[in-house]
Amino acid sequence: QEQLVESGGGAVQAGGSLRLSCAASGFTLHLYTYCIGWFRQAPGKEREAVAGIYPPGGHTYYADSAKGRFAISQDNDKNTVYLQMNSLKPEDTGMYYCAARTNYIGCRSWWGPAGLEYNRWGQGTQVTVSS
Repeated sequence: QEQLVESGGGAVQAGGSLRLSCAASGFTLHLYTYCIGWFRQAPGKEREAVAGIYPPGGHTYYADSAKGRFAISQDNDKNTVYLQMNSLKPEDTGMYYCAARTNYIGCRSWWGPAGLEYNRWGQGTQVTVSS
C-alpha cells in the first residue's frame, strides 16, 4: 500500500528554520512517475501548494511564496522527500501535507488544479511560526 508519512514540524520564531520530511512506503520515489508535492493549510484558509518535485528527474517547482526561502529535495536511499524552510514568517503557520499524484505521469500543473488533483496524502505535520 502506498503511504506517505510527514515529520519535522514544530514551533519556531520568525526567521527560524525547519526541515520537513516525507517518507514514502509502498513505492520507490525515483522509479515511479509520480509528482510529489508539499501543501499547507492555515486555519480558515484554503489549502495551497508550496513546492513540488518530480523524483525521477529531480525537477523542482515552487509557489511564489516559497521561492528563495524553501527548498524541496529528495534522498533516494531513504525514499524521502524534504522541504527545507528558512526565514520562516508567521504567515507560514499551518498544517503541512505531503502528497503524491499517482494517477498522472509527471509534474505538469504541479500545484494540483481541478482534474489534476493529488490522490495520496499524508497525515500532516504542524508548523507554527511566532512573531
